[in-house]
Amino acid sequence: MEMITTITPRFQVHIPVAVRKKIGLKNHGRAKIRVENSKIVIEPVKSAFLTLAGIYKVPGTIAAENIRSYIKYSEKK
Repeated sequence: MEMITTITPRFQVHIPVAVRKKIGLKNHGRAKIRVENSKIVIEPVKSAFLTLAGIYKVPGTIAAENIRSYIKYSEKK
């Protein structure tokens, strides 16, 4: 696959839709870019922090005005 894209004066590059689909880039974010045999290789990078999204559940909701009653002040160091 070969395509032409534009490099801005600030060295930003638009990655065409066909290329994004081919390499699996679904959302904006971080990517790993390296050069192998004089060719540019781009891979999406998944944040380890973002993989934790949704695994911790809160037992119900806490109203903002009641948050202070849930803080354990005696545990502060």
